[in-house]
Amino acid sequence: MDEESERILPQDQSCWATLPDVCLRRVFWWLGDKDRSRAALVCKKWNQMMYSADLWRYRTITFSGRLSRVHASEFESALWYVKKFGRYMEHLEIKFLNPYNTLLTKKFQVTMRGLLNCLGKTNNRLKSLSIQHLELDRLIWRNTIRNSFIKSLSIFLKKMGKHLSYLNLKGARLTVEQGCHVLNSLSYLRNESMASELNIEDYFSHHLSVYSSPQFNRTMAMFHGLMALTLNYNCISDELLENLGENSAGTLRTMNIKCHIHDPHGQVIWGMSWAKLTRQATSLKVNFFFERVMKYERLARILLQEIPVRSISLRSCYFSDPDWSMRPTLTDLLPMFLNTLQKLTFEFHNNHEALDEDLHLLILSCRKLYYFKIWAFLDIRFVERILKSQEEGQCSLRTLKVRIYTNRYETNEEDRILREIYRKYRKLIDAELNYFVIAYPML
Repeated sequence: MDEESERILPQDQSCWATLPDVCLRRVFWWLGDKDRSRAALVCKKWNQMMYSADLWRYRTITFSGRLSRVHASEFESALWYVKKFGRYMEHLEIKFLNPYNTLLTKKFQVTMRGLLNCLGKTNNRLKSLSIQHLELDRLIWRNTIRNSFIKSLSIFLKKMGKHLSYLNLKGARLTVEQGCHVLNSLSYLRNESMASELNIEDYFSHHLSVYSSPQFNRTMAMFHGLMALTLNYNCISDELLENLGENSAGTLRTMNIKCHIHDPHGQVIWGMSWAKLTRQATSLKVNFFFERVMKYERLARILLQEIPVRSISLRSCYFSDPDWSMRPTLTDLLPMFLNTLQKLTFEFHNNHEALDEDLHLLILSCRKLYYFKIWAFLDIRFVERILKSQEEGQCSLRTLKVRIYTNRYETNEEDRILREIYRKYRKLIDAELNYFVIAYPML
């Protein structure tokens, strides 16, 4: 017993007491708020570690959309932590998960008012802010609650606009007037915004022809030096492209454009407008995401050959139309971008036409293509043909993800063939590919 006592170190000489600050800070980094608070009670050194700026530089605050005693404390604790550590924050993300009644939206609005007010007074280092998927056009957001939140956010952006380089308000669902009012806050006291990355995908409500709004184009003209811009196609106009060329030509690298079936997208954009922007912003790459916009005539009006397209995603949500054909898009439209296309994502319902050969030729023609994902009705041997082409150096894929739809309940035979294909090309797959292929009953 005495020998064991001699081997036990005094508490102040234990491994935890002598742990270097850099290691202790790493331990605190992985702890949640409650565990950090408990750990801070251990000793003076650990309490000091709780106030290390590195721990609070990146912050995600999550509010549950369900009302309970546990979830109610989220609002109070979020405000408490911001008051204590808000001055250290450089990257802040706010999540409000699927609120289901007006009481919750009111509680969120009141909490955000206090939170943003506190940050505006104490923080001078915030670089990025993300508040996504609020869907403020839903009925649970009453006008007074919505307007109060927009007012608080606008006041905050006026204070922090000179610091923010990244703003993500994806899914806010505002009117054009409301949306422009919030964005204009970034350029308060000056005629331009310092933000270099802006995400306004689904920022405006559905069905709005934002491209025809002079107010929106004036607002976007205030953004100088944009590096990345994410928005919906119903915001694109010749005037917007001209503004981007004039104000962000030397910096613009990426445009992410979403086109949804419920958004107006019948506007005419001249190819010369895209060509001019491409000449000015020589490093620009454009990524398109289409939701249920599948018909060739509509796609051809949007995907102009002057656009430096890097990736295209065509998702149909199981759209099925016997008069619709995917073949013209694969054989006539997409090959226009064979010199720039790097990523392709397809999800469509093509049980009325076989497209294996057309897809294979498209992959072979796009020599820069490194990512290919498809969910469709395909022959099970389609995967083997792609792997054979990869082995022969005819394509240079790094990711291959395929879901092969079938009209049968059982996929035992398809699974057997896929296992054989995997064994045959296992060395190639393990060495070169992020590979995922399954057969999927589609009934």
